[in-house]
Amino acid sequence: MFRDHTRTVTIGDRKIGGGNPILIQSMTNTRTEDVSATVEQILRLEKAGCEIIRCTVPTMEAAEAIGEIKKQIHIPLVADIHFDYKMAIAAIRNGADKIRINPGNIGGADRVRAVVDAAAERNIPIRVGVNSGSLEKNLVEKYGGVTAEGIVESALDKVRMIEELDYHNLVISIKSSDVLMCVRAHELLADKTEYPLHVGITEAGTVQSGNIKSAIGLGLILNQGIGDTIRVSLTGDPVEEIRSAKLILRTLGLRKGGIEVVSCPTCGRTRIDLIGLAQQVERLVEDYPLDIKVAVMGCAVNGPGEAKEADLGVAGGCGEGLLFRHGEILKKVPETELLNALKEELDKWTGD
Repeated sequence: MFRDHTRTVTIGDRKIGGGNPILIQSMTNTRTEDVSATVEQILRLEKAGCEIIRCTVPTMEAAEAIGEIKKQIHIPLVADIHFDYKMAIAAIRNGADKIRINPGNIGGADRVRAVVDAAAERNIPIRVGVNSGSLEKNLVEKYGGVTAEGIVESALDKVRMIEELDYHNLVISIKSSDVLMCVRAHELLADKTEYPLHVGITEAGTVQSGNIKSAIGLGLILNQGIGDTIRVSLTGDPVEEIRSAKLILRTLGLRKGGIEVVSCPTCGRTRIDLIGLAQQVERLVEDYPLDIKVAVMGCAVNGPGEAKEADLGVAGGCGEGLLFRHGEILKKVPETELLNALKEELDKWTGD
């Protein structure tokens, strides 16, 4: 598989590439200069399962805040740089564990060299990022529009700029909001490089539409063995990005751990608030360190049988419900006690 043969890159205390587990990233949407707000958000993301965090660095004040933020968090921090090479150098000197730049938009070769020299001094990785929306005019003309081939050529051109400076501690990121173009670009790039790839569908949209586009795009890419870190880009609370990324990885069998919740779509036999119950169960199981499947079913007659592959489950009836394990009924409880009954059983499993 591609990811088994990418180079190993160290980001803070984490390793990516070389067959290491795929790590989940997100990006803060606070002002980086506001240290307390940024730290508060990062700590929430850590709790949700974020493993690498990126912060924008548009000002010198933001670059200086990197050092203060790092003192209060527990995951590697990536500084996101656009246009001003001085911000990249300042972020590195303030302790960023990696920087994200597009070498084509930070100035001439001397400025790229200055950034690379600063990164080499501390041996921190550079993520070379190229988006379809910023594809160079000559490549648009060459390929007759924005294409996967153009995106890949642009990215490799930027990588060569840094390789020519004899620096190879690199990660590549190519993104597009066009899902199938993004998939094709990653397929092409994976054949042409050994650097680890950060994967995501950029500008995917709101939580609903963005999740669908990201699940399709990331699913197609990751299932081919491509990708070493991922971000689900959503217009919403960044915590939602982490929840979605974890679910995508678990669904593809690329990560274990955490409770998987399955639930039936409801039908005319349903006599309880199954939608509300399923949502409550999803929130309930977030903090349990169990690698099991929990079912939430709307029919007490057929539910346990239909979900017998689940390790544990609840099924609703008329004002009451069942708690079951592998299809075998454990007990019957009033509808209002279903959630508590499930919690008590999960607590027993955790204790075991």
